[in-house]
Amino acid sequence: MAKIEGLVIGIDFGTGSSKGVLAKLNGEVEASSQVEHRTSMPRPGHVEHDAEETWWADFMSIVQDLLRKADGPIVGITTSGIGPCSVFCDASGTPLRPAILYGVDTRAYKEVAELNDTLGYDALMDKCGNILTSQSQGPKLLWTVRNEPWVWEKAKYVFMSQTYVAFKLTGEYVLDHLSASMFDPMYSPKTQDWIPEWCELVAPGLSLPELKYSNEVAGYISAEGARISGLPEGIPVGVGSTDAFCEALSVGVKDPGDVMLMYGSTIVADLIANKFMAHPNLWAITGTYRNTFCLAGGLSASGALTTWLRDLIGGVEYAILIEEAEEVGPGSNGMLALPYFAGERTPISDPMARGVIAGLTLSSTRGQIYRALLESTAFGTRHLLESMAAAGGVGERYVAVGGGTKGGLWTQIMSDACKIEQVLPKFA
Repeated sequence: MAKIEGLVIGIDFGTGSSKGVLAKLNGEVEASSQVEHRTSMPRPGHVEHDAEETWWADFMSIVQDLLRKADGPIVGITTSGIGPCSVFCDASGTPLRPAILYGVDTRAYKEVAELNDTLGYDALMDKCGNILTSQSQGPKLLWTVRNEPWVWEKAKYVFMSQTYVAFKLTGEYVLDHLSASMFDPMYSPKTQDWIPEWCELVAPGLSLPELKYSNEVAGYISAEGARISGLPEGIPVGVGSTDAFCEALSVGVKDPGDVMLMYGSTIVADLIANKFMAHPNLWAITGTYRNTFCLAGGLSASGALTTWLRDLIGGVEYAILIEEAEEVGPGSNGMLALPYFAGERTPISDPMARGVIAGLTLSSTRGQIYRALLESTAFGTRHLLESMAAAGGVGERYVAVGGGTKGGLWTQIMSDACKIEQVLPKFA
């Protein structure tokens, strides 16, 4: 077989920005590109992205930037993205409304409660491995059926960010098994297939995507895909997956007992397992590739808390806030925070939870507040890891990833609070 030579492009759609890399086939990064974007919150509990103005526009900006930097042929491309999320499209693939985002969007709390009651704890745990929460996409599809019937009557497809782009490039309608796991109660990680009767219950009449594993090919760039993107016709487009779990793979989190801690707008913990494990308030999901499983969870707000504080006090640089927080001892001089500024996903699964900063005095400093917020996310993560252990998911090796690992303060607070050692990225 002839040796394939060339470059590949990888793009990730995040909550606050999209990032792309141009890499050799051995993984060596040649160039990178990043575009920031805004997340829309049109009303309390509603968190959205515009699929065209955010995902596709970011994709085009990054691809064009990387193509200018490429010194060789592009032979493949793949994407990952925030998830689970849902954008409903008509038969032509045109979005009918903004995309509904993952667990930070809590609009379907009534549908969550109703479906948990109707389907029952035992059946949900047996088929899905967890009860329904704001992270579950199924209730959000049912919310759309009930509250936006004009959207649903035209909806043929449901996409996530990476599958929306893949469809535009290839015309193929696919979804990876891992992401499908988070469309509960529509999919069963145990059987690794859709649950037809529950699909029809929450998403009547919707065409379901073909299920593939993350390391498979979604399709090949069509003539139309090449025309609109500038990419070569015929090159493969990877299926991809939800961002946190792709990031875990990128740093070698792939063996049973490996745990990834992703430091981003939210914190995500992903434990690799070789068997299906269930927990009512965690995410029991299919792995990124065949014969693997994950037990995972995420806080609703983590890095987003420090962004909120920075913007609130006038856009002070993070480096200054970190330096001031480092001068404050553990415990933040008696200040205590709870990180539930956007409700909470796991393990308490309460969209109505609210954040707290307690212990403020007239002598409190922004450095104290910054540190207290970091400490709140660390103890939230400890709560999450303890819940994993209760389900039988004991971590043996912890790998930290994400922009929040820079500087070392946050990761040190995390290690101290959770009593773990972490493998850090090279730049940390």
